[in-house]
Amino acid sequence: MAYAAFRSIGAYVPSKILSNEELSKMVDTSDECITKRTGIKERHIAASDEFTSDMGVKAAKLAIQRSGLDKSEIDMIVCATISPDYFCMPSTATIISTKLGLGNVTAFDISAACTGFVYILSIARAFIESGMKKNVLIIGAEKLSAITDYSDRGTCILFGDGAGAAVISATDNKEEAIIDIHTGADGTFADLLMTPNGGSGSAHDSLEQEATSCYMQMKGNETFKIAVKTLTKDVVEILNDNNIQSSDIKHFVPHQANYRIIKAVGDALKLKDEQVVLTVEKYGNTSGASIPMAINDIYDSGKLQAGELMLLDAFGGGLTWGSALVPFAPFQK
Repeated sequence: MAYAAFRSIGAYVPSKILSNEELSKMVDTSDECITKRTGIKERHIAASDEFTSDMGVKAAKLAIQRSGLDKSEIDMIVCATISPDYFCMPSTATIISTKLGLGNVTAFDISAACTGFVYILSIARAFIESGMKKNVLIIGAEKLSAITDYSDRGTCILFGDGAGAAVISATDNKEEAIIDIHTGADGTFADLLMTPNGGSGSAHDSLEQEATSCYMQMKGNETFKIAVKTLTKDVVEILNDNNIQSSDIKHFVPHQANYRIIKAVGDALKLKDEQVVLTVEKYGNTSGASIPMAINDIYDSGKLQAGELMLLDAFGGGLTWGSALVPFAPFQK
């Protein structure tokens, strides 16, 4: 039987940094207020001519290089994004495949907001374990600055740009295999976090409406309460389903949305501080790119070693949520 293994990680962040101090000159807020509410100190912002696909390509190249594979061995690309290069089509994944010089590979996007990376991880696992694909490149990439209203204090303090990528490959070694993935959704709460961007459910009536409807909108307090409850419940379930204790987790890698959410979930699971991966302070919320960027941080710092178990956990617009138990399994040289 073929299993799916998490082989490598890569990430990219734009060079421009938007600090809390700079934001306080744009909207009525302060560094103290933002830090207390979210734990965020700064976020990276892509250049005007830097697209979601460009960031995805840079993260992907690093992930492929670290995997030890030749890029010609990649046979599928899946991109999680809510800020694609183009509305509806072509998919950002197809653009990334072309910029990577990969022809004739399966390539498509998915939209699961901040849970996007967990969703595409489950897709890669399914394609590999079914025998349909051998090496899947998964990418979370976001240029959220393009869909952020910088006059809306409730959202503009939260979001940043960046990309993360991973190579998921077939293995016959069960010890390397992704253990389990949970995903879920509930459209009942769709209006808590959304982008009413002129789709068939909210067609534009004017140019003014078109200009404003592409921005993210969020009901922060309601989202916070549901996020903590849902994330904790999902993580408890995946651990129980697999007879794994929270003490067995080497790296808890939550979606980096808000420090208070991460702290609440970590405390509920009785996780130690050294188990919890935190990058929200320097990147903010990068939606589908958040988790792979955080994994890349611990890889770059030497904290992520072969065989160590990661617990991924995410919650996003949809509403969507997901968790995954993933050993880090680079190819042995």
